[in-house]
Amino acid sequence: MTAILEQTAAAIMAPGKGILAADESTGTIGKRFDMIGVENTESNRRDYRELLFGATETMTAYISGVILFDETLRQSAKDGTPFTEMMGATGSVPGIKVDAGAKPMALCSGETVTAGLDGLDRRLAEYFELGARFAKWRAVVSIGADRPSWGCIKANAQALARYAALCQEANIVPIVEPEILMDGPDSNHDIDRCYEVTTLTLKTVFAELYDAGVQLEGIILKPNMVIGGQNCTTQASVEDVAKKTLKCLKNCVPAAVPGIAFLSGGQSEEDATAHLSAMAAQDNLPWPLTFSYGRALQQAALKAWGGDPAKVEAARAAFTHRARMNSLAATGRWSSDLETGG
Repeated sequence: MTAILEQTAAAIMAPGKGILAADESTGTIGKRFDMIGVENTESNRRDYRELLFGATETMTAYISGVILFDETLRQSAKDGTPFTEMMGATGSVPGIKVDAGAKPMALCSGETVTAGLDGLDRRLAEYFELGARFAKWRAVVSIGADRPSWGCIKANAQALARYAALCQEANIVPIVEPEILMDGPDSNHDIDRCYEVTTLTLKTVFAELYDAGVQLEGIILKPNMVIGGQNCTTQASVEDVAKKTLKCLKNCVPAAVPGIAFLSGGQSEEDATAHLSAMAAQDNLPWPLTFSYGRALQQAALKAWGGDPAKVEAARAAFTHRARMNSLAATGRWSSDLETGG
């Protein structure tokens, strides 16, 4: 089991490549379609995902893995080619979102715990047969006047560990995603408060992973960057975000972890790229860094497409640009002048 997990993790962390998070639920992608005036139908969802997965050169050069929603894992392109086969042809590893979303947590006002453990072993076995080789589970921690509570952090860390153990038993690499939210109505915390909460959360998560017997060599960590809340009046510089994020990770994440793939978490496309590049440019890091972005990879492509078949190539060009920018960032070679071709 260890060798299989390590091989998959190494493929996901291939140098200069990252993960495309295309695991939006039907409801979430519906909200994004609403913004561009596209009806949320199964065929439109398929067409949009085919737009991305069919960008063959981009997928081959810059994308190591794709996180899928249950529906998407089972879908095929218009010509009948399963999406998993399209990914395999480009060397991208298919993955699957397996959590059932963040649900209100009893006795913890305003906090959530992620559901989806019931029957997960059976679902993982099916997903493996369908071609998935890694999975994702997102745990959400919010910062507010009386948040997060210890109970929220502990419950979500335990769920992440139980999920990770079940994945490894099924020969599926778990992406462990504890996200400290940067947005929301109370998101006026500064970078130091984010550092404090991220540190406590990551230390708790790794303690739970150890207790659950999870092999760290067979996971990928998907953390938030240490950054001020969206409504914070003073935002830290790119250099400070990189410095505090790396300090936090070095303090919390064992070197045995084969890679860290950051979430974008509501950052703008360019901010997410700039922060990643500033971190990846540092020498002697214990683990490789890369991206696991959803909106920060797709937003420009979604707008360029707008549901119009005649604009598929323009949308793929936008996707290619963002993927290339983030590929450069993952190797610490991005600069802002590249955004305009300078």
